[in-house]
Amino acid sequence: MPPTSSMTTEEIWRAVAVERASLAELLRDLPDGAWEHASLCADWAVRDVVAHLILSARPTVGAILLGLLRACGDLHRMIRDTAIRHAARRTNEQLLAEFSAGIELRVAALGTTPADRLMDVLVHGQDIAVPLGVAHPLPDAAGRAALDRVWELDDQFGARAGFAGYRLVTDDDAWQVGAGATIRGTAEALLLLVSGRAVEPGRLTGAGAESWRARS
Repeated sequence: MPPTSSMTTEEIWRAVAVERASLAELLRDLPDGAWEHASLCADWAVRDVVAHLILSARPTVGAILLGLLRACGDLHRMIRDTAIRHAARRTNEQLLAEFSAGIELRVAALGTTPADRLMDVLVHGQDIAVPLGVAHPLPDAAGRAALDRVWELDDQFGARAGFAGYRLVTDDDAWQVGAGATIRGTAEALLLLVSGRAVEPGRLTGAGAESWRARS
């Protein structure tokens, strides 16, 4: 498996800024109705995903503690609820302005890394783009780093355990993990897959894709 360390911290932060800028361009072209469209994240519309990315780019200990208190200590509930509250208080234009203002920010919350920020914006970029039918390809090196990070965070995503007995390979053979029946797809499709999102059947190929669909 290509290690995430193949990108330096400086390269990761630059990639974060590039992807945020790319996502800002995508958002700028969306009609108002698209902001209300369901994302790939359960309970979140597109505008809620944007709110989450705004908050994750500028975390503060106070805000995190308050959110956890409101969510009775449930981290996932806190992340969901704080994003929804933030989005509900802002127009689409305000959300876009806030997101754009944070493109160059280099802040990682306690217990996270710059690679987490890169993984977060790449995964959530797909959460926005896919249901809207908008192409949003991953930059090669950044996409591989995000795939590595999801694979490393098995306690969060369960990818290594969930795909035991499978070999995951990108279409260009630049990234692969595991051993067994092959599941092949673009970096975008595999990132959705290992992060627990549904992937359209036509985006995955190989003997492993067939057995995975049957199991799912």
